[in-house]
Amino acid sequence: MRKSALSGKRIVIAGSQKTQEMSMIIEKQGGLPRVRSLQGLTVFNENFIAEPLRKLAAEGADWVIMTTGLGAERMVQSSEALGFREALLASLSQAQIATRGYKTTAFLKKYGLQAAVNDEDGTVESLMKNLGTIDFRGARVWVQLHGEEAPELERFLQDKGALCVHTVLPYRHTPPEWSTLELLLSELEYGVVDAVCFTTAVQVRYLFSYALEQGRLEQLVDAFERKVFAVAVGKVTASALKEFGVQRIIVPEKERMGAMVIELLHFYESLGLKGS
Repeated sequence: MRKSALSGKRIVIAGSQKTQEMSMIIEKQGGLPRVRSLQGLTVFNENFIAEPLRKLAAEGADWVIMTTGLGAERMVQSSEALGFREALLASLSQAQIATRGYKTTAFLKKYGLQAAVNDEDGTVESLMKNLGTIDFRGARVWVQLHGEEAPELERFLQDKGALCVHTVLPYRHTPPEWSTLELLLSELEYGVVDAVCFTTAVQVRYLFSYALEQGRLEQLVDAFERKVFAVAVGKVTASALKEFGVQRIIVPEKERMGAMVIELLHFYESLGLKGS
């Protein structure tokens, strides 16, 4: 039986979610998974976001911008726990909705909602471009954020004449342990791993910001250009890698974790590299 092209390859999983599932996919292809979680996730309880959600449910909005399916779903779950789920969904159904990414589109379909603007590219920059022709003068706009603040989006809406811009942050990204950053950075510098799978842009920023602080950014970029393959789950994550100077990036057509591994497999196969 022919060996898989991933056989013996040491593949880092940089995410913190579904790491067991990803590890199983890698192992099934003969690879050696190593979990180096570069991003935590803090989900706020209902009381933390109760006030802005209650205000949205009671007063409605002219526009609602949803940036992640996870955050949008969390809004609905919290409103149910707080006792005004139907009022929130009614407000959403009466508003113009803009979405970012395929998971948010799936959220709308689940609840029978329609998007006036749908950005499949997944970046905030692309979303703003798609909203460029919209007249926001005098509009009440609500933005569901994606784990961190998005001041550029808020400024964009204000510059477009929005009467008010409210934000809801259902969860927040938390930084990785220093020891994890140092371990992975050292592994990359010494070439003891073969590929790193990044599942969010946040993971990229944490790693490269740490390397910059340590005066080792050039070595990190060089490692990805010469020794280690960078794998990005989608365009947003790939864009973050490019911002730090990484050019050799493997990106699957479908933004799925499993698709990342298969794309990496196909890449090795295209190089004619067999297992170690």
